[in-house]
Amino acid sequence: MEAKKVTEEEEESWRREIVTSVMRLVSTRLPQTDLISLLLVSPWLYRTLISYPSIWLNIDLHEMTNAGDRLFAALSLPRYRQVKHINLEFAQGVVDSHLKLVKAECPDALLSLECLNLNGCQKISDNGIEAITSICPKLKVFSIYWNVRVTDAGIRHLVKNCRHIIDLNLSGCKSLTDKSMQLVAESYQDLESLNITRCVKITDDGLLQVLQKCSSLQTLNLYALSGFTDKAYKKISLLADLRFLDLCGAQNLSDEGLGHIAKCNKLESLNLTWCVRITDAGVITIANSCTSLEFLSLFGIVGVTDRCLETLSQTCSTTLTTLDVNGCIGIKRRSREELLQMFPRLTCFKVHS
Repeated sequence: MEAKKVTEEEEESWRREIVTSVMRLVSTRLPQTDLISLLLVSPWLYRTLISYPSIWLNIDLHEMTNAGDRLFAALSLPRYRQVKHINLEFAQGVVDSHLKLVKAECPDALLSLECLNLNGCQKISDNGIEAITSICPKLKVFSIYWNVRVTDAGIRHLVKNCRHIIDLNLSGCKSLTDKSMQLVAESYQDLESLNITRCVKITDDGLLQVLQKCSSLQTLNLYALSGFTDKAYKKISLLADLRFLDLCGAQNLSDEGLGHIAKCNKLESLNLTWCVRITDAGVITIANSCTSLEFLSLFGIVGVTDRCLETLSQTCSTTLTTLDVNGCIGIKRRSREELLQMFPRLTCFKVHS
């Protein structure tokens, strides 16, 4: 009888100590849906998991249906009161009224939120942005890709309510103008990442304001923006810490403009796809200055020849892992075997299909 009691005590001790430690470790690596399923296994496991605040820091509702209702339900639970990341990317059923409801009923739920992903939530407007950002004072990362309802007014709400943004994705927000860039430049001078892909109403003047005031930028995505000119491109040289630059479709970028960009000698990734005015001269300037390049796309540039590759092979042969020269009819040595002879670390030869 005594032995049985000891055994039961040992099992209880094992369950409380070993199983608890294992669950703490495993639960941090589980998808949120699996984590929630575990809550239903037993009352003991429910209490154990609920007692770990560190595993309830994320709400991931990406691509889910009824996401607006799910978000409100989650934020109504005490365990999510320290949530830091919310992902609603391409979630369905999220509208302004859900964000207003969160503000009205759970005003303290997002005080620790640092990252908010609203990519593809096309029914959210300036009003929704005003509501949700007004209760996220610590927000650092904000992404609202592919939303044509958002205007400069929405960005005005963002900069007013969230003063600590360092990563901003406005890709596809086609209604934004230079006014938004002015607001960003004046409010986020510690900004590290900016994506304004396809924000076609932004002109040189808007981009210049960002380049002149946001000198900490490390990532700048200007994909599919053909309206900029060298007036703005030359000022990219002000970004001494720039690592990633996407200029795909920069039809007005000249060798002179690219020469100024070459002053960003920490560049690791440079996309020059369809930069049709570029010649060997511009690429050689980049090669001689940006010797840490790992990614380079020259796709579709007919004005470059083997000469620029020869210079690149002298300066970047040990760093380049991605090089796309497809469509560069002036480059004759562009077979996989010939490129590997010059750049032995290449693993990717085609960025664009």
